Amino acid sequence: MYKTTLLTLSLLLSGMAEASSTLRCGSRLISTQDLASEIEAKCGEPASREFLGYREVTDYYGTVTEVAIEEWVYGPKNGMYYFLRLEGNRLVKIESKRGD
Repeated sequence: MYKTTLLTLSLLLSGMAEASSTLRCGSRLISTQDLASEIEAKCGEPASREFLGYREVTDYYGTVTEVAIEEWVYGPKNGMYYFLRLEGNRLVKIESKRGD
């Protein structure tokens, strides 16, 4: 139990330190809520793309739709990998991790 709690806490703290809302691609910046096409125009083709599935989203009017979820990976860049999560073609999360 103690090990599980410690591991969970360390993952949460490391995730908070790695989460960001912007990423520099050369002289350009991408930010959360950018479109997939904007990201590709600024950063180029990702090293990998993975389709993760779908998520149901309810809009302001109560209409439920499914949006695709993808993870794009860029790097290594100075030893760092950048993981971009896109939902419905919009960037919702940027994480970075040092490569081994």
